[in-house]
Amino acid sequence: MKTMAMRHLIPVGALICAFCLPAGLSAAGASGPEGAGRAGLQTSGQRPEDLRGGKNLLATRVYSEAEDARVLALFEGLRVADVTDGMDAAGLQDIGLMDPAIQALWKDTERFTHRFAGIAVTARYVPTQEPTAGRMSVEAYDAWAGDWYDKRSPETFMALIRKGTALVIDEAPDADVGSIGSYNILEWYGRGCVGVVTDATARDTDEITTERVPLYLREPGRGIRPGRNELESVNRPVVCGGVLVMPGDIVVADGDGVVVVPRAKAEAVARYARSIMESDKAGRRDLYKTLNRKEDASVRK
Repeated sequence: MKTMAMRHLIPVGALICAFCLPAGLSAAGASGPEGAGRAGLQTSGQRPEDLRGGKNLLATRVYSEAEDARVLALFEGLRVADVTDGMDAAGLQDIGLMDPAIQALWKDTERFTHRFAGIAVTARYVPTQEPTAGRMSVEAYDAWAGDWYDKRSPETFMALIRKGTALVIDEAPDADVGSIGSYNILEWYGRGCVGVVTDATARDTDEITTERVPLYLREPGRGIRPGRNELESVNRPVVCGGVLVMPGDIVVADGDGVVVVPRAKAEAVARYARSIMESDKAGRRDLYKTLNRKEDASVRK
């Protein structure tokens, strides 16, 4: 469905710079070597007055579209099970595996179009402390809801979506709010988003299933954003499904769930994962021949 969120979205260009980078960190600085570490800012020796207003301590590293495309090519066709084995081989046992309750909304077991591997763009919505609309006229309510979408709960992250993006939304897990719906997820898909992961809910799930946009979620939701949540940050570290997701990490999702690969370990993980997948396919192709079984998409090279 097309909700009022779509009619009242504000231009994202003016907002995005405020959300993308930690205070004092430029786009150029974020892409340098100092941006690669998790502790991008020093905490020792800082004055309380410098911290009281809030400070981000994990740097968001910025990658080019070409860099993203190169690393994504390494993960093409890999399954969550393969990548999990690759994580083990890279010394990352039990790291990056999301809560198994976060599962695919729909599955395609013939062509596996519900699977995806993408580069994380993140957004964090938090429960609001503001009052609900209360009783008012329809016209007043529409104006109130539209203002909420514009100023409190916009989709600022849309400016960051490009080919290969995996949108990861950190949402209050107990909130019955459908920040994701059939209209906006299709719009994100049209911009290049290969899949969406949330640790909470989505609405219009029948329509999203029909649209065949890959979505991984905890459960269906019903409510809309006004009166329920606010956008706290964009492209900052988030926790989704119990794991840390840094912007630029690789997100792999299929019928087994979702795994997040730290960008610094991506090549080593993908290399081992591919050897596992190719060995598995070769072995099962031999079994198919023994069983006189026709090859399907799960065993083809």
